[in-house]
Amino acid sequence: MNSELAIIKIKNLRLRTYIGINDDEIANRQDVIINVEIHYPAEKATMSDNMDDALNYRTITKEIISLVENNRFGLLEKLTNDVLTIASNHHWVTHCYVEVDKPHALRFADSVSLKLAFSR
Repeated sequence: MNSELAIIKIKNLRLRTYIGINDDEIANRQDVIINVEIHYPAEKATMSDNMDDALNYRTITKEIISLVENNRFGLLEKLTNDVLTIASNHHWVTHCYVEVDKPHALRFADSVSLKLAFSR
């Protein structure tokens, strides 16, 4: 069986960062929830069982964690774009989607989220 497309999903990565423009947002870390979907051709990986033939989601996740935890963001758009840049960085990636939720951003809502997409 030949698999031409793999879809990696990193679901509900819960991190804390400085996000926002209000004084309390600048002074205090807030929770964010990150979901990433990465599409890439994985035929070599499905045939070889060799890590060099697969996209390493652990490495991608570690880069996202470092970015989010070690930086400040004024806008959800900037944070989401920076995560998308990491997730789509490998030349094998054909499509990528990143959605970042900011829980408690609005009084009567579970969260506010922003989703960005990349396509090669």
